[in-house]
Amino acid sequence: MRQYSTLEQRLLNEFQHGIPLTPNPWADIARQLGIYETTVLETLQRLQTEGVVSRVGAVFRPNRVGASTLAAMAVPQDELENIAAIVNQFVEVNHNYEREHRFNLWFVVTAADEEHLQEVLREIGAACGYPVLDLPLLDEFFIDLGFDLKWT
Repeated sequence: MRQYSTLEQRLLNEFQHGIPLTPNPWADIARQLGIYETTVLETLQRLQTEGVVSRVGAVFRPNRVGASTLAAMAVPQDELENIAAIVNQFVEVNHNYEREHRFNLWFVVTAADEEHLQEVLREIGAACGYPVLDLPLLDEFFIDLGFDLKWT
């Protein structure tokens, strides 16, 4: 099992929430940690390259900035990996995952506006050869995805 440095542990745990909303957030984080900004950036880049962190950035409430939807497709199991790779090529796709259901491939699409969102859904369907089920948000629930990481 990979051992995380004290710096990696602090970046992963302390900055899941509250990245400074300033012109230089990485410099501000570096100052709080007593290190150089380049060290923060290099460490985050390495964690992303290793697959420890999928992305670093703001998370906005759905449909507050642009338009977004949950989408699903029913894909034959033997094609699932290839179809997921096609879906992942669209920059508008935030994440993509398999579910145990007839609709077994689920993903979130975000675009600048509703028109572009619908265009992307059509393009994904055409590229994959399977219809895309659009599941727009009806009721909003807040789920905090931050976790207090325990380092043992």
